[in-house]
Amino acid sequence: MRLINEAIARQANHEDQCTGRFLGGRFKSQALLDEQALFTCMAYVDLNPIRAKMAKIPERSHHTSVKKRIVRAKTAHQLNHPQQEKSLIRFASNPRQDMPEGLSCRLSDYLELVDWTGRIVRNDKRCAIDHNIPPILTRLNIRADNWLTLSTQFEGRFGRVIATLQHLKMACESMNYRRIPGLSNSKLLFEGG
Repeated sequence: MRLINEAIARQANHEDQCTGRFLGGRFKSQALLDEQALFTCMAYVDLNPIRAKMAKIPERSHHTSVKKRIVRAKTAHQLNHPQQEKSLIRFASNPRQDMPEGLSCRLSDYLELVDWTGRIVRNDKRCAIDHNIPPILTRLNIRADNWLTLSTQFEGRFGRVIATLQHLKMACESMNYRRIPGLSNSKLLFEGG
């Protein structure tokens, strides 16, 4: 990804006849190595319009996967219908041996997670929802008290690699890293230690 970003930046700098960092170094990428990191990032992105006060609810937020999924579910008249939005990775339901390709939870669980997180993040409703843990958090081994930190400080808490400690160690071994980036945040937020 860095090489692609660099090529684009060099071409744009050449066209604009300038030198230096292209757009102040805004081209960054972070590796999402497991489902915990993926769901965290998905919720973070799907809630951006709400944080930016461009939408009040996920169903009305433009250009988000959560809106596309909701629209498709409404046309199917069934929330967890197998025919989901084609341009997005599908929700394959609960994890099992013969599981089809896709995310290992139901769409309804993900929507509940996004809604729950969105209500908690809103300043005027900080205590409006009781603190029951949604089923998906339990299945993803993310503690509820860490979820708010993960979903609101996603970019700032991690560097280029985001994952649970186990997947972080495996990735670092395969990339021949001597030290594990994001080790303390991974332990604290994904493992609860």
